[in-house]
Formats: sequence, structure tokens, C-alpha cells
Amino acid sequence: MTRLFNDPAFFTEDMLTGFLDANADYVVGVPGGVVRAATTRPGKVAVVVGGGSGHYPAFCGVVGPGFADGAVVGNIFTSPSTTDAASVGRAANGGAGVLLTTGNYAGDVLNFELAVAQLEAEGIPARYLAVTDDIASAPRDEIDRRRGIAGDFTVFKVASAAAEEGYDLDQVLRVARLANDATRSLGVAFDGCTLPGAPEPLFTVPPGRMGLGLGIHGEPGISERPLPSAAELAELLVEGVLAEKPAGAGERVAVILNGLGRTKYEELFVVWADVSRLLRAAGCTVVRPEVGELVTSLDMAGCSLTVMWLDDELERCWLAPADTPTFRRGTPGAAGQGQRRDPAETAAPDGRAAEGEAVEADPEARRSGARIATALTAIAGRMAEAETELGRIDAVAGDGDHGRGMVKGSAAASAAAQDAVQRGAGPAGVLRAAGEQWAARAGGTSGVLWGALLTAVGGRLGDHGRPDDRTVVESLRAGYQALVRLGGASPGDKTMLDALLPFVEALEESVSNGRPWSAAWADAAQVASRAADATAELRPRVGRARPLAERSVGTPDAGAVSLAMCVGSVANVFTEQKEDPP
Repeated sequence: MTRLFNDPAFFTEDMLTGFLDANADYVVGVPGGVVRAATTRPGKVAVVVGGGSGHYPAFCGVVGPGFADGAVVGNIFTSPSTTDAASVGRAANGGAGVLLTTGNYAGDVLNFELAVAQLEAEGIPARYLAVTDDIASAPRDEIDRRRGIAGDFTVFKVASAAAEEGYDLDQVLRVARLANDATRSLGVAFDGCTLPGAPEPLFTVPPGRMGLGLGIHGEPGISERPLPSAAELAELLVEGVLAEKPAGAGERVAVILNGLGRTKYEELFVVWADVSRLLRAAGCTVVRPEVGELVTSLDMAGCSLTVMWLDDELERCWLAPADTPTFRRGTPGAAGQGQRRDPAETAAPDGRAAEGEAVEADPEARRSGARIATALTAIAGRMAEAETELGRIDAVAGDGDHGRGMVKGSAAASAAAQDAVQRGAGPAGVLRAAGEQWAARAGGTSGVLWGALLTAVGGRLGDHGRPDDRTVVESLRAGYQALVRLGGASPGDKTMLDALLPFVEALEESVSNGRPWSAAWADAAQVASRAADATAELRPRVGRARPLAERSVGTPDAGAVSLAMCVGSVANVFTEQKEDPP
């Protein structure tokens, strides 16, 4: 288990402090992650990789000449926020544009695509690619829904080498897509990993068994099998991956046998002896294999096999030199490198909300804003109480990070809301500030969705006067519609929408029947709670839980449960205050 930490909530921040100090010749910190210590040379495309932490050496460990120009670093197993991704992309940009790339996880895709849009709006050319190498996570005819696991490494390496050669942005994206299309992976787990501060692992594997088709975010395998010998495991992995050989591919292959954090190098070499023999017997020519820990999952016991079928271009990029804190190959030339960065100009902030401008809101709107801030404080308190339970629910078919993300997001939102109140904001200003900080600090899918929800609600409430009943329900409907547009999910997909929509509809019905929204809120919150419980019978159709849909049945959706808790805590605030809500 993960034993060494200070405050588990700040494990990632503390890790980055140490990483940056130990690798100051390679990297400097910027808000949201790290970039090379030398600026990107003019005219070179910047390749920025990223995702949640807990996977070292991925992702910050591969920043350096010949490899990535920057890495966006999220909380443990949690997508970085849009703000973080755009920040690192902006810092890495050398004038020729930025390729952002991650594994294919809903939070990463959502936040990084939004970051691309933000960079483009600023005049920085940007593209995005999600890696889809995990053959166990979706069938062959749904490759675009597959997860990215250790194949992230081959795709990131090829894209980075192409950028180093001087390819333009669209050509770097083209080569990255070729690498992704040519890469397949399959993994197994012998035991689960433990989040810092957690009392038990995200999942366990019975003695004498292994999980087949694991994810790298602490997700268990999609099925269990008897624990094999090293030779039997090699046969299982090789046969599984070679069965997915892309049409028209040749016989030259780049191969990674990847350890997940707790499988010893000696064990990996034992397996590799059989893997290499089987690959050659199948007619493959193995080109510069890598055996070791490249994309881990904290302290998970297990390994994965990745094969990338090569053409001349991919092979050249795979073999190109690189020099990073954790991956070195050949000797990259120093010529053409940018100037050494000044760490004082790139230092990441301490995470506190930035001071905003004063907001012009009338006295009635300011009173409403203050009450909303109080409600957000109550939500933050409820999430702190529920962190362990939400993590447990999420770990059944996900990565167990939902509780931690909700705590960090709601706490940041509460602090931002209180700051906005001090600046005289009304509902719109308070909720906009809260939404921005929730998205920035929580990361992941839930972070960006909660940020969008609060912002949309605030936009409809405005900063003038006291919202009437109709405006309140219209604002909540606007928030729901914003999530549908942004997340691409629908009711029945086993997401937070399955609790939010019944809540909104119940409130709308009560108000249409002449009942004040403040009187109806508590009853609507009960509707949301029952709807969240009912998601236990649903099979997830989107997100990280989708590959483990059957395992998810019988457990409610963590996002729906947390939403119901949040709206319930708001009802409690106004009941305890014994005064009119906004």
C-alpha cells in the first residue's frame, strides 16, 4: 500500500515538489504541471502529455529532449482540469502549436478538448489525440471507446520524435494517429493498488487468481482467471495482442512489457524470456524492446504487454534518441534547444483562488449571493464527510477517486464563493467563481461538469434582484442542459444526470403547481436521493465504469449519489437558517 505521505489530499502537490527539485536539470514547474527546463525552440511543435498522477514515470517523467515538452499533472487517477491543460500547453508552446495527448478517459478527453478550444481562441494552434490501445476495454468494432494504458508510452514517444524532427502540427498529429492505430495492449493484475491515506486497496484479487484486462487507474480486471506460470501468462498476453494485429501491418514490432508498480523487474524478465520467444516464433522481429515500469498504477501488482507494429516512419521515431528523468535512449543533440527558463517566471501558484475584480450587484442580489455561498460551504462539509463512502462506491467499477475529487472541488468552490461575496457579487458572480475553482481544483469529469453546472445556473440567476421561483427552476434546467451538451451523456447512462434530472423535474412540477421553490427543494432532494439509489440497477454506458458494466450492477453511480448529497445539504442549510433562501 501507499504508506508515505503527509496530507493525502495534497499527495500530488507534495510529489511534484520533490520531483521538480530532484530533476531541476530537466524540468520546471508551471501551473498545472511541468515543462522542459529549456524553452521550446522556435518553430518546433510542442508535445504535451498528461493525465492523473499515480502512473510514474508517466507522465512527468518523460519530459525532456527527444520526448515530451510538457506534462499536465492531475490528482491521483484524476484528469487534470481544462485550466491546467491549457496552462501547460501555453507554457510549452514555441510558436508552432501544441499537440495535447492523453489516454482515452472521459475526464481527460473532456478537459483536454476544452483546453484545445481555449488555446485556439488565444491564437495558439492546438490538436488533441486520445490513445486507445487497451484491447480488453471494448470490442474490435468499438476501438474508439477503448482505454489508453501502457500504449500511451509508444504513441507519446513517436509523436515527440516527429516533433523533434521538425514535423508541423498536423504532421505530428498524423504520425501520432498512425502510432495509435498500430498499438495494442493487454494487462493483468495480481492485486489492487491503494490510494494515499486509504485503509484498503481499490480492489482485491483472491489468492491464486488474477484479473485479466485491468485499467491503469486502479480499475479491476474485466474477468478473473487462475494465476498462471510465467510461461502461461506470456502465452496469454502474446496470443491476445497478436490476435488484434492491424490489417496490413508488417512483422517488425516495438514491444513493451510494463510493470504496474509492484511486480519486480526480475519477474518481468522471466516473463519477457517467454514473450520474446513466442513473438519470434510468430514471425515478429522485435525492435528495441522495453521491459520495466513505464506506465504504473501506484502499487498495483501486475503487468501488461504492448505491441506497436512498425513501418519505416514509426520505427525511426521509436528509435530516435531521448533524454528525460526516467527514459534515456541515445544522445539527443543540444543544438537548437531553447533558452533556460527562469523558474521564478514559471512557478506554480499555491492553489488559492486569484483575486477577482469587484462585481456590481444590487443589495438584494448580494444577500442572495451570500446565502448561496453558505450553501456551497455546506456542500463542502457534506463531501468531506462522505469522501470515504464515495470512494468506495466509485472503486467498484472505477478508480475510487470520486470522493477525493468532490472534496477538493467543493472546498475550492466554497472558498471562491466566500471571496466573491466579499467582493460584492450576486448569484451569478458567486456561482461563476465557484464553478471555475471547482473545475480547476477537482479535475476529472466531475470537476468540469460541476463547474459547468454552477456557471450555467449562475448565468440564469444573474446579479440583480432576487430570483423568483420561475427563474430558479429555469436556472437549474439550464444547468442540466449544459451538462447534457458538455458531457454527451443521457439519462439512463448511469451518471449524475440520473439524479439531477428527477430533481429538476420534481422542482419544476412543484413550482408549476404554485408551491415556492424553497418549500419544494427538500422534497425534490429526496427524489434525487431515490433516483441515485435506483442507478444501482443500471449498466454504465459511458465513462471509466463502462468496461466493467456487469460489476457495476448492484452499486449506485457515485456521481449520482454525490449530487443527491449536495442538493440535500442545500435543503438542510435553509431549514437550519429559518430564513428565506435566495
